[in-house]
Amino acid sequence: MTLDEERRALDEQRRALDRERREFTHRVEIEDRRLEQQQKLFDMKFKILEDELVKLASEKEHVERQKEFYSRLNDFEAQSAMCAPRDNIVRGEMFFTGVGNKQSLRKRYKDLIKIYHPDNLDGDKATIQEINSEYNKLCAQMSS
Repeated sequence: MTLDEERRALDEQRRALDRERREFTHRVEIEDRRLEQQQKLFDMKFKILEDELVKLASEKEHVERQKEFYSRLNDFEAQSAMCAPRDNIVRGEMFFTGVGNKQSLRKRYKDLIKIYHPDNLDGDKATIQEINSEYNKLCAQMSS
């Protein structure tokens, strides 16, 4: 083999190595971008899960408070029924205990109406009148 032929062979090998290096660099860049996108996607999903977990915890706390309220209300109704079976009306103040602002008052009122409306099984007209009376009284107090 002559010197020129060896140089050509070496040049061709160098070009082939350069081409392989460029292809390898390109594949590494593509893989890096893919990993970066996967990390961003993972971070987004994790953030969504964290937000939903916080929401779920607050909803659970809200349900526990409602459960406690209705449990106390049920105990009060049972106690009232034993003490005064002739009068099955619960005083309106008991329905709105723990209500501190107009928004929570309105929410509690809507919940109570759903439960005690005369068209429901648990509802009766006298209890609704008591709830309405107390609600109107508290609305007037909070407005002034």
